[in-house]
Amino acid sequence: MKLLLTGTAGAAGWPEPGCPCASCAGTAGLPARRPFGVLVDDVVAYPWAGAPPGYEVLAGGLGLAGPDGSRLLYAPADRDVPLDANAPYDVVLIDLPARPERLGALRRAGAVSAGTRVVAVGLDHRVRSPRELDRRLRLWGAVSVPDGTVLHTAPAESDGPVPDPTARADSPVRPDGVVPGQPRRALVLGGSRSGKSAEAELRLAAEPYVTYVATGPAGDGDPEWAARVRAHRVRRPAHWDTVETTDLAGVIRAAAAPLLIDGLGTWLAAVFDEHAAWDGDHGPVLERCEELVDAWRRARGRIVAVSDEAGMGVVPATASGRAFRDALGRLNERLAAESEEVTLVVAGRPLSL
Repeated sequence: MKLLLTGTAGAAGWPEPGCPCASCAGTAGLPARRPFGVLVDDVVAYPWAGAPPGYEVLAGGLGLAGPDGSRLLYAPADRDVPLDANAPYDVVLIDLPARPERLGALRRAGAVSAGTRVVAVGLDHRVRSPRELDRRLRLWGAVSVPDGTVLHTAPAESDGPVPDPTARADSPVRPDGVVPGQPRRALVLGGSRSGKSAEAELRLAAEPYVTYVATGPAGDGDPEWAARVRAHRVRRPAHWDTVETTDLAGVIRAAAAPLLIDGLGTWLAAVFDEHAAWDGDHGPVLERCEELVDAWRRARGRIVAVSDEAGMGVVPATASGRAFRDALGRLNERLAAESEEVTLVVAGRPLSL
C-alpha cells in the first residue's frame, strides 16, 4: 500500500496558531506541521470510511489491510490499541509524545517487530522542541517524517529517504534490549526532584520487556515517602515487571531483560543499614560497592541506573553523613567510568557528560 501523510501533527498543528509556548516558538523557521491525515493508495483515508473491496479494516477501526496483504496501524493518543494482532504490522503510525509505553506494549504483543516501520505522528507542543522530539524517537526506535511524505508498507525506492537512526529494522534486537549502536549501560544522575527518574524511565519506555528494580523502602509509616513511591508506580508502564531488592549485583548477573535501577542512593543507604555501618566499620559497604561495580562492568544486557549527584559543595554536619556522601560519590564515579552513556539531569533537562 502507498501511504500519503497529509499531516503529521496533533489536532491543532505544530506550532499551534496563536500559542506563545516555548515549544511552538522554537519551531520558528521550520515548516509547520498540519493535523494528522493519511491517504492510502489514493482511494481511502483514515478513519477508513468507505474502504473499497480488497481492503479490510482491522483493530477496531485503527488498522487497515490492503489487497497485497500488507498491514497498517494508526494509534492515536485517545484510543487503546487492541493487542491481539495475529501478525506484525508493516507500518505503525503512532502518537508517541504522551504515552510511549504503548509502543512497548505493541512490541511485547508481537504487533510491532524489528521489521515494522514506526513513524511518530500527532506531534505537537507536548514535546518542548523538535530537537527533543528527535532525541526521544531515537530512544524509542521510531522516526518522524515531514508532511507530504509518501511511504509504502513494503519499502520501495519511491519512499525517498526516511532516516532511521536506531536501525532497528536492519539490526536484531536481543531479548535483553541491546541494539547495536545503542548504549548498553547508562547512568542517569541528578539532584532531588531534578527529573532524573522520569528521564531514566523515558529511555526504556518503548521496550517490550523491562524489569524495574526498586531499591528504596515502601514507605510504611512515612506518608510523604509513600506518596513518592505511589507516584513512581503510577508513572511506570503497566507491562513492566518490578523487583524490590538490594541485591543489585545478583539482579544484574541474572538479568534476561533490560533493567531500570532506581536508585543507587537509596540502595547505598539500605546497605549502610544492613551492615550497621553508619557509625561503624565501612568495609562491608565498600565490598558491596565493589561487587556492584564488577557486575555492572560485566553486564551483557541493557541497564539504566538512577543515582543522586551528591555533595555539590555542601558538607554534611555529621560523620555518618560525610561517609555516605563520599561512598556515593565514589560509586557514581566508578560506574560512570564503566558506562557507555552518563547523563546529568538539571531542572528536567538532560545534559550528556
